[in-house]
Amino acid sequence: MKLIKRIVLAILLLWVGLLVYHFKADIPFETLKEKYAHPASKFVEIDGMQVHYRDEGISTDSIPLVLIHGTSSSLHTWNDCTDEWKKTRRVIRFDLPAFGLTGPNKTDDYSFETYVDIVNKLFVKLNINKCYIVGNSLGGGIAWNFAHAYPDKVVKMVLIDANGYKYKMSKKNIGFSIMRNLGKYAIFRPSLKYITPTFMLRKSVKAVYYDDTKITDEVYERYLDFTLREGNRNALVERFIDVKIKDSRSTIKQIKAPTLIIWGKEDALIPVTCAHKFHEDLPNSQLEIIEQTGHIAMEESPQEVIPLVADFIIN
Repeated sequence: MKLIKRIVLAILLLWVGLLVYHFKADIPFETLKEKYAHPASKFVEIDGMQVHYRDEGISTDSIPLVLIHGTSSSLHTWNDCTDEWKKTRRVIRFDLPAFGLTGPNKTDDYSFETYVDIVNKLFVKLNINKCYIVGNSLGGGIAWNFAHAYPDKVVKMVLIDANGYKYKMSKKNIGFSIMRNLGKYAIFRPSLKYITPTFMLRKSVKAVYYDDTKITDEVYERYLDFTLREGNRNALVERFIDVKIKDSRSTIKQIKAPTLIIWGKEDALIPVTCAHKFHEDLPNSQLEIIEQTGHIAMEESPQEVIPLVADFIIN
């Protein structure tokens, strides 16, 4: 018993040391708004949140492209794609609750059902009746759940390295692994909301790229800033506690919307085997695998993604 107590005490002291050494304070919303809000940025009230969104391009386009980012990301992940697509389309993108400038959901509910409901409420606010929906990772999971819940509102769908099937999480993404594993224990949860080692965040960003030479200091800074946005770390802990990876094959098979599946061949977070499962289960789908690309293809290899989506929407 003495030995066990000493081990437990040593672990707690180590954890306190990590907390002190890697403590980072939250960054106030107003500070980040001043830094990252764009002339096209707008905020709309949904369920007590001020959801950050941008509505760009051809305003008369009645069927816009709606872009949904993934975990710990923001609408900025679509910058390069939007710059091209908005030349010929109306393009709407937004920060999901728990991320970017939008920040946490007051209910701490980060289920797919709640995300789908928020997307639909955004559609109502912006008078969107139909769309082409595009989602990456978590955003891809939200996209196909939305297409299942509101089939009449989705003309076509694009899934980029999307959630949907059970998979083994890569050890490369140390940040996600720590949140998921330590978040199970109540004793660690409060400190997870304040510990953000810069090296860990850099490793997590590298994990979603194949070619990490493409990651600029500006990209690292943006991911860190939005992680530190007041309330976002707490929201991320809550999301990893509540959300379980499950196999949704039977639901996916019911989706009829024409779907383009895009996958980075070197995705170290969600393996390319999941791309083939989507292609097999979605009855009206086509698959494009992008070589030498990781988990966020639209950010790492936009020159590949831009024409694929444009051709799919037009044809």
